[in-house]
Amino acid sequence: MRKAGHCPAFFISVATPTDKREGSLEAPTRHPVDWQTDAFYDEASLMAELERVFDICHGCRRCFNLCHAFPTLFDAVDESESMELDTVPKSAYWDVVDHCYLCDMCYMTKCPYVPPHEWNIDFPHLMLRAKAQRFKTKGAPGGERLMTSTDMVGRIAGIPVVSQAVNAINRSGPGRRVLESMIGVHRDAPVPTYHSKTARKRLSGLAASAEAETTEQTTGKVKLFTTCYGNYNLPEMVEDLVAVFQHNGIQVELVNQEVCCGMPKLELGDLDAVQKAQEANIPALARMVEAGWDIVTPVPSCTLMFKQELPLLFPDEPDVIKVRDASFDPFEYLALRHKAGKLNTSFKNSLGKVAYQVPCHLRVQNIGLKTRDILQLVPDTEVDVIERCSGHDGTYAVKKDTHAISKKIARPVISKVKKGQSDHFVSDCPMAAVQIAEGLDDQDAGNPSSLLRRAYGI
Repeated sequence: MRKAGHCPAFFISVATPTDKREGSLEAPTRHPVDWQTDAFYDEASLMAELERVFDICHGCRRCFNLCHAFPTLFDAVDESESMELDTVPKSAYWDVVDHCYLCDMCYMTKCPYVPPHEWNIDFPHLMLRAKAQRFKTKGAPGGERLMTSTDMVGRIAGIPVVSQAVNAINRSGPGRRVLESMIGVHRDAPVPTYHSKTARKRLSGLAASAEAETTEQTTGKVKLFTTCYGNYNLPEMVEDLVAVFQHNGIQVELVNQEVCCGMPKLELGDLDAVQKAQEANIPALARMVEAGWDIVTPVPSCTLMFKQELPLLFPDEPDVIKVRDASFDPFEYLALRHKAGKLNTSFKNSLGKVAYQVPCHLRVQNIGLKTRDILQLVPDTEVDVIERCSGHDGTYAVKKDTHAISKKIARPVISKVKKGQSDHFVSDCPMAAVQIAEGLDDQDAGNPSSLLRRAYGI
């Protein structure tokens, strides 16, 4: 354990005598998550690794301005007797775990010690390991289990009479107080509307109508994974995306059958539930890929699940890899079509100034700012990019214990949108968009697909 004072954030690039930094200039690599072994859940081994990594993070502090996990760690160290990790109570470790919502930004944009560096730091997946160990040994509160069962809640809340009752409760003060006391949903947190006429019902007759034009990287044939949120809470987003794709000569059909991608359960640490979701989705999606279809999901977290998390959890499953290689973000897909000269650029309406928040789960896909690139093709359109976290992360923003912190994380984004005085505000993540729009005075949250449809005038 180090006894010297920690290194200020602006000195972190200075190598210490013991830091060989071998391979530190190489591209980061991600190791598979060895979650199906007994060692993964061994408490003593876990605590030793938490101590090792936390001590390195304390000595670096480069991530102080990301999520609340790092300030929680650094405050615990600074307030301890020795101002080092050796006098921080182990109970404080779990406070750090609770504030990590697996956005991956520390790994992808900040940490200088990720593999292949010899220190081998993967903070998000260590937090995942801690969450999984705790879930296996202690379970999770009923409210959190319910909040992360998005598919089940959506199916029940989507029943016509039930949806009316649920939406009425969510809009009423007394109803929200009951939800807070019973489930732990903060009374002021934005909660989604549930639709009985889901996206899958609205598009039930959808069938590929155009002859697909294949490019080097796309088939021009898309199976759309609607996602829980897109299906039950924001079906118009899915309808708009389908209209945009069809306007560009892309064949679109809905995935025949789908369940939740598993991201909410991943964040809870319920890896057995993630496996069940994988077993339900992946074989069917793999067959679609084999039949010549690409896979597109309209919510970045779900795309990331297929592109990164499932391949790291199930690296030896050929179908998982097959789906990974055929999965795309919507605007990544449109950008690839544009690169091949297959994008319709005959826009009828300008969009003016657009404030665009880039969700963390999109940034870590390393595909660049494709949404910005496509929107800027629209004449007389300026896109103001905001690469800051919304603090939402599915359940983190709605839970009673973390709602206020999530709003604090969102403040810089809200401030920038206000100062920009834009005509539109959008985010690829509909949940992040609502979280940010809650702090705006007179501006609603939008979705880039809907905005692009408006530009096309369709």
